[in-house]
Amino acid sequence: MPGKSRSSNKRIIIYAVIGILVVAVFSVTTLGRNPASNNDEVQRNLEESRQQQLQLFRTQFCGPDAVTNSNAYVTEYVLPNECEMPLGITAEGDGVYYVSSKNGSVGVFADGKFQEFLTPSWPTRSNPIEFSMTWAAKTDSAGNVWFTDDKANLLWRFDKAAGTFDSFKVPAAQPISFDFDSDGNMYIVGVRSTSLFFGEVSKMKSGTSDGFTEIKLPLDGFKDVTDFKISSGSVVVDKERNAVWTSVLAFQEKGQVFRYDTVTKDTKIYDLPQELNSPVGLAVDDSGNVWVTDHGTSIFFKLDPASGDLTKYTTSVASDRLYGGPAPPNAYTLPYWIEKAPDGAIWFNQHVGNKIDRFDTKTGTLVEYWIPTQNENWANCPEGAASCGIANALQFSVGPDGQVWFTEWSENKIGRIDSKAQIPFSVSADDEVTVRKGDSTEIKVTVNSSADVRGTMAASGTFTNTGQLGSSTGIFSESAVSLTAGSSKQVSFVFTPAEDLAPGQYILMLGMDTGDVTVLKAVRVNVI
Repeated sequence: MPGKSRSSNKRIIIYAVIGILVVAVFSVTTLGRNPASNNDEVQRNLEESRQQQLQLFRTQFCGPDAVTNSNAYVTEYVLPNECEMPLGITAEGDGVYYVSSKNGSVGVFADGKFQEFLTPSWPTRSNPIEFSMTWAAKTDSAGNVWFTDDKANLLWRFDKAAGTFDSFKVPAAQPISFDFDSDGNMYIVGVRSTSLFFGEVSKMKSGTSDGFTEIKLPLDGFKDVTDFKISSGSVVVDKERNAVWTSVLAFQEKGQVFRYDTVTKDTKIYDLPQELNSPVGLAVDDSGNVWVTDHGTSIFFKLDPASGDLTKYTTSVASDRLYGGPAPPNAYTLPYWIEKAPDGAIWFNQHVGNKIDRFDTKTGTLVEYWIPTQNENWANCPEGAASCGIANALQFSVGPDGQVWFTEWSENKIGRIDSKAQIPFSVSADDEVTVRKGDSTEIKVTVNSSADVRGTMAASGTFTNTGQLGSSTGIFSESAVSLTAGSSKQVSFVFTPAEDLAPGQYILMLGMDTGDVTVLKAVRVNVI
């Protein structure tokens, strides 16, 4: 799925590198078969060029010489084989299972040891510059691991007990997301398919498309959008309410969320505001609300199915550490995939924010965990920058024990967030304030510490899609805070809405950032 930030130029370069690699490999192969072109010097030059481009690919995608970085909350593990490009991941009681998008293997990490199983067929395994995005991995009630294979349009099933695989042809082109219902059947969507597909597992036959049924979605809202720009985001099944939710987007143009009733077979459309045009991740909370990540901004939001009302929240603003200097004002964090944890909290990953977040829907508290790996090849980094780039943590999974596992696609690593590790401070503030344009309001933010801690006060808001305050202003009474164990400090935040800010309700996220972790409290701001 595409992203939007300063790193977009870098991605264009990456795709150009891939194209050069294809040409180089093809040229060497064809010239070797043509006696008329069998010039030793030409062959040497082509081979040298090919090796250089292969090295560029390796540097960009393979995480060569990977090292395990860690902090108080995150632990990383280097995979046992080179250039696995792990993506889909599912955390279960007997271990965490991940899928290599390069080698087509299912790996399991349990009790500190790795074991890997190769699929019987995976064409990109032998091609030095190709991979198949394995976006989704889930375990069924029998313990089998299912995962998508977008290049071959396949859905794979791995029998853990037997160590064997079978695959099914998916009518959803480039499958990207699926979920199981209460009967063990599934719903699946593909990047290049704008329909929802139902898979009756008992009727599915290996090597065929048997058992799949298409459920067409009403796409009149996209009639003015070029077909190629329209894609599916993800799918989630609400087992308690007989509903299936899916998102469709035309990146940076339009987004909609659909609710399919599995009993009445009716589909309801939820149109999104123009600024929320890239809905990807979907999760349903315990109350039946749908949480959505917008992968074109720094926004995640709650959709109330009954009223259709949206409540927008934002991550913290993009860290300066991502850019080796001050972050540009248009820098987004790009929330990506989202999942409900066993305790009811909502987790999501920031594609270019280099964090994984936990949001408590009851208290409005957001905890952001910094990933301690950064690859400067995935950002426009100034020369000599001490900190720059991202880890490409593209997918994650919340295990039954509440621990969170994630893949670092270009780093050849997986990582774990210890969600039970105590955070040495908490943040509280008023839930709601009202302010008239032309006036200011003071919001008192209290930081309580359970251990010695130092940090920087942080503020972001839904006034812009980046989390920046825009033309509005907000000033903390002090920015650097240092506390000893058992102490607390109250910091004032004075907010002044911009004169041109439209009246309405916004969300301020206020808290403290220690570097490894950020804690923010959501405050509703009524501007009148």
